[in-house]
Amino acid sequence: MTPPARYPRDMIGYGPTPPDPKWPGGAKIAVQIVLNYEEGSENCLLHGDAASEAFLSEIVGAAAWPDQRHWNMESIYDYGARVGFWRLHRLMRDLPVTVYGVATALARSPEQVAAMQDAGWEIASHGLKWIDYKDFSESDERAHMQQAIALHAQVTGTRPRGWYIGRCSMNTVRLAAEEGGFDYISDSYADDLPYWMRFGTRDQLIIPYTLDANDMRFATPQGFNAGDQFFSYLKDSFDALYDEGHAGKAKMMSVGLHCRLIGRPGRVQALRRFLDYARGHSGVWFATRQQIADHWARVHPPVSFERPSQMDQARFIERFGGVFEHSPWIAERAHGLELGPAHDTAAGLHNALARVFRSASDDERLGVLRAHPNLAGKLAAARRLTAESTAEQASAGLDALTDPERETFTKLNADYTAKHGFPFIIAVRDHDKAGILTAFHQRLENDHTTEFTHACQQVERIARLRLNDMLP
Repeated sequence: MTPPARYPRDMIGYGPTPPDPKWPGGAKIAVQIVLNYEEGSENCLLHGDAASEAFLSEIVGAAAWPDQRHWNMESIYDYGARVGFWRLHRLMRDLPVTVYGVATALARSPEQVAAMQDAGWEIASHGLKWIDYKDFSESDERAHMQQAIALHAQVTGTRPRGWYIGRCSMNTVRLAAEEGGFDYISDSYADDLPYWMRFGTRDQLIIPYTLDANDMRFATPQGFNAGDQFFSYLKDSFDALYDEGHAGKAKMMSVGLHCRLIGRPGRVQALRRFLDYARGHSGVWFATRQQIADHWARVHPPVSFERPSQMDQARFIERFGGVFEHSPWIAERAHGLELGPAHDTAAGLHNALARVFRSASDDERLGVLRAHPNLAGKLAAARRLTAESTAEQASAGLDALTDPERETFTKLNADYTAKHGFPFIIAVRDHDKAGILTAFHQRLENDHTTEFTHACQQVERIARLRLNDMLP
């Protein structure tokens, strides 16, 4: 039997209700500055590569030169190490900064590494070399990862606790999680808050990075042409997130920098203005990514629950076969859909189950309607309802009717069923006893087609309320 399709991408995330990060001191925003240190690790024949670098430089339309060194490209990268770094170090040495340090670049820049450490900056790993890993085999990429960790530890004195490649493969995040020694991985742009991902038995913290609030756009088409554009973009990003923080939905703002780009004199003033602007606000927490990782792991540890998209068919039917009253075939068919993380929530799984119900034949849907018990009927009196139906009817007081009320419900049930061929169905948790009686009288007058549609809608609503009790 072919296993059902499963969609691995998480398109729901925190949804409409992101968690309160509870930043230290009640901060409304966490501002995180990343300085990418790549100079001396880029593609270059001196580094054993087949061609020169062609990415993120001042050279418009740069192309790799196979089997040749590129003097202009190399000198642009040299500027980042020789001049840009020190300009940025003077500007930010009193701020918490995370360095994404490529291991071979760090090894070729001992003075800069010492300055990073003197400033108390975090040095996370940016891989072994500043190259593209999309075509690497898993074994070769894993080997590079191990070499990067070892060289990083030799150069800095400690192994890296954070990881970001940037030019990654589809295997990078999983391989880094499987390595097991990283407090966080940043090869993601999927959120404004940290989040957890599960890899086997390991919960891995992901702290997303940014490609928009990033000086790399000085070196890309449709990017920043002048410093004031960069400042304006950073300011607008900060203002939007700061306002969300004041509205009770605090976030994290990442700013990405490169020594050879923002380190140029015509651009660095934009960064200076932004830092002054952000520091001029109260409730701003400047932090390294390691500090954010430590905070998140302490305040928002991973929460494990049985995920519907990961269940086998038998467990899926056992768990959700009763969501649509006595109709496990709906869960059976839903299990065969393309489920993924988006279906691990009440709203997501309800959508999958409802798709099956809506696409079923009229006879099949009629069977679902007829599987529902009468309100306050004989099954309720005999305590033969499902646990869900018992709780639902009790929520509206239908388990404690007076004799006249019971007679009224009995007559209405009989009249409704005789006219429409199925019992009266309503999501009782949305109503009180009086509201249910009013709806009973009104819907008794509907024609069969109208009432069939209405009853199906109520069946779906009941299913959603039940799933709300079962899933996040």
